[in-house]
Amino acid sequence: MMNAHTPPPIAKLQQAVQQAAQIILGKEHQIRLALTCLLARGHLLIEDLPGMGKTTLAHLLAQILGLQFHRIQFTSDLLPADLLGVSVYDRERNGFVFHPGPIFSQVILADEINRATPKAQSALLEAMEEHQVTAEGETRKLPEPFFVIATQNPSHQVGTFPLPESQLDRFLLRIELGYPDRQAERALLIGQDRRAMLAQLTPMLEANDLAALQTEVSGVHLSDALVDYVQALIAATRQNARFSLGLSPRGGISLIRSAQAWAMLHGRRNVLPEDVQAVFVAVAGHRLRPASGNESGSNAAQALLGSVAIP
Repeated sequence: MMNAHTPPPIAKLQQAVQQAAQIILGKEHQIRLALTCLLARGHLLIEDLPGMGKTTLAHLLAQILGLQFHRIQFTSDLLPADLLGVSVYDRERNGFVFHPGPIFSQVILADEINRATPKAQSALLEAMEEHQVTAEGETRKLPEPFFVIATQNPSHQVGTFPLPESQLDRFLLRIELGYPDRQAERALLIGQDRRAMLAQLTPMLEANDLAALQTEVSGVHLSDALVDYVQALIAATRQNARFSLGLSPRGGISLIRSAQAWAMLHGRRNVLPEDVQAVFVAVAGHRLRPASGNESGSNAAQALLGSVAIP
């Protein structure tokens, strides 16, 4: 039971944001988006150049939330069994015994996911959607919470296999970290090693805190006018000649759920248009297909925000 001196879970989560911002410098917005994704029970895709802090962010989230963590390096020779596990004959038991793979963890870092073949990538599909895996004819539940953080390098780099739309759609949000500003980079150059700082972190939340917060997200209020605004954004992606592929109904649901989680992370019990705008690019950028091959989905999504009026 919570005593008078114990901060509520949302206060502890906001403290975790501040703690994370001391390690991933100058990227508080991206940290908040990552936590929003977890609160909304989604999966996160981080796309950026090597060395930008993608792996550090994944370690950081697991550490401050007190979750079991496993890193899987995706390579071109990775097999589905390397993820899911395999049965090995045990002489003492006179039968095969299943040895769970690294997928059986609460936080999975799928590092450089687009360096693996489509067959290995697809092994994650059932796990991400159903929170279970089927291996050797038997279905096994994954631990709760189950959160996949996948990193990928830009598609123009050598040795990458682009994620298909069906795989991309399983990620609630996609973010980019980008280069730090001059002040943050200077602090990184002369400051303490980030991995050493991670090792010193203590979990900010208790076991039941995260589950309670995730349950509360669906209770964040949506006004009729707010839903009108979301529908206007969805319609714009389908009707604008700028896009050859607009948002699906699942994309719209993802936008609502992310906006609710963003609002709750900021201590509000109702969703504002600003909450929708804060998450729109991260939700829609990887789901939209611009008609022009010279424009990214994120840039097109950002431009779309300015063209749709708030009801």
